Amino acid sequence: MSTTDGVRADWATKDYYAELGVDKQASQADIKKAYRKLARANHPDSNPGDTAKHEKFKAVAEAYDVVGDEEKRPKYDEVRRLYGGRGMGGGFPGGSPGGGAGFDLGDLLRDRAGGFGDLFGDLFGNGRSGGGTTRARPRPARGADVESTATIGFSDALGGVTISLRLTSDSACPDCRGTGGKPGTQPRICPECEGAGFIVDSAGGGFSINQTCPRCGGRQLIYDEACPTCHGSGRGTSARTIQARIPAGVKDGQRIRLRGKGGAGENGGPGGDLFVTVKVTPDRLFGRKGDNLTLDVPVSFDEVVLGADVTIPTLGGAPVTLKIPAGTPNGRTFRVRGRGAPKKDGTKGDLLATVQIQVPARLNDAAREAVAAYRAAGVDATLRANLFDQAES
Repeated sequence: MSTTDGVRADWATKDYYAELGVDKQASQADIKKAYRKLARANHPDSNPGDTAKHEKFKAVAEAYDVVGDEEKRPKYDEVRRLYGGRGMGGGFPGGSPGGGAGFDLGDLLRDRAGGFGDLFGDLFGNGRSGGGTTRARPRPARGADVESTATIGFSDALGGVTISLRLTSDSACPDCRGTGGKPGTQPRICPECEGAGFIVDSAGGGFSINQTCPRCGGRQLIYDEACPTCHGSGRGTSARTIQARIPAGVKDGQRIRLRGKGGAGENGGPGGDLFVTVKVTPDRLFGRKGDNLTLDVPVSFDEVVLGADVTIPTLGGAPVTLKIPAGTPNGRTFRVRGRGAPKKDGTKGDLLATVQIQVPARLNDAAREAVAAYRAAGVDATLRANLFDQAES
């Protein structure tokens, strides 16, 4: 007989209601109450060395896993009904479950439309074998997200840089491994939630909600002596240094998400994410406007009046020559394409160069005479004429 057939036959002959001491018509609440009472009385942690109670605890847990589940219970009842409906009474012909004269439990189950393969997959999968029950494995838990701040230089923000970050994040206490109890001590079932890990809180209006038990924190067990390291919380902190890549083109104040670089997951769960807020130190010459860089270019009066070729720097590249036409006004901006900040599509923005006319604080004699001659020529005599005409109107 295969293992699966043995499991089916073994399951079909067990009366889980009797194991829990409740009637077949008992409500889910009554089943839960009975289970908690029996689990508390027979828990291995409360009865070290008592083999009989250990076995009783496993049997009670197996029964509650089926009839305490609102989806599994009707399937269990159906299989029990089919088994009893063949007139087999309380046993199998020939004393052999799944075999014997004229009876095969697998044939019985296969007679039903659709079969019960999925039913038994639900009941006996996930670590169950031979009709026994194993303690449910804790579900994988994703690690916590971690926030950090990094300060980088202006040129590093444009070209991208790898930095070292010292992180401190929440984790399970290294001494008690998250139990909250003093290492070496034995736990007992939480009397507040009776081992459920949660309590039912009435919200009014006929509604109720489940809340994590405040005493055991959802761990179902409590310790009379708290862990001296975490003081019973089960939590601690871990410090580590990681290498983080800041992408090219990052802006001041931008928040970068690094997947899986946050707090470590528990029970095989994935790590959380690391969120880094980037601070970019200003540059002495260049500024930034979106994907474009900005630069103020000092020029003299004669350069804008007569025109000139002015050499200007670029960030991380060779200098370029800016052609200033004659008569260029102060504050005019020239665009140098492709010399700005990196974009997401791999291209670059532009360099916006703005001319700023510089007025000399001192002039030598020759320069003064030249300016006086320019004034005497009367070129700018009518600059403010329209200004006064508009004021009078």
